Amino acid sequence: MTAILSEETRMRDEIVEVGRSLFDRLFTFGSTGNISVRLSSGETLMTPTNTSLGRLDPGRLSKFSADGVHIGGDKPTKEAFLHQCMYCQRPEAGAVVHLHSTHAVAVSILDGLDETDLLPPLTAYYVMRVGRLPLVPYFPPGDAALAEAVAAKARESHAVLLANHGPVVAGATLRDAQYASEELEETAKLFLLLRGERIRPLTGAQRDLLRER
Repeated sequence: MTAILSEETRMRDEIVEVGRSLFDRLFTFGSTGNISVRLSSGETLMTPTNTSLGRLDPGRLSKFSADGVHIGGDKPTKEAFLHQCMYCQRPEAGAVVHLHSTHAVAVSILDGLDETDLLPPLTAYYVMRVGRLPLVPYFPPGDAALAEAVAAKARESHAVLLANHGPVVAGATLRDAQYASEELEETAKLFLLLRGERIRPLTGAQRDLLRER
């Protein structure tokens, strides 16, 4: 019991730290975005509804049972199901980060991209931390149909981009999910900066070599 409480305390503090870092560096804004961590018990901690990631209180984080029932803390975000869908489809995931980061959202609005993999492999770190980015069709926030759509895409990739909304990224740890989310946003920024220019993305062989590592 002591070990579980110690893990939970550490994770509460880490969620607050990561949330503040993302907010302060403009990866999210206002009360947008949410973060969750799955504990070794199967329970989940999640940022509450209508709360800025820059001003989280570790003692007020929403807590869910291993079965996905809200059992403690403030009222959970209506986007809690996005996290639960990722955990169901990605058993290796220990954390999920969902942002409304500007450049990723901009990419999600563009027409004519490959919806099975929206961004080209511009850098090695994008390939290693994100890999593949499918588009989830648009549904209103909180729409139950969005859960099924996210679950379908999450089987293919640990990172998905919600159309006209933002990215949802799972990672083995919260830091993994954070860094992958940041790499996704920076690659989206590069992609938009380079639109109209001739680019030289990584080749298929170069991508395969990175994935083997």
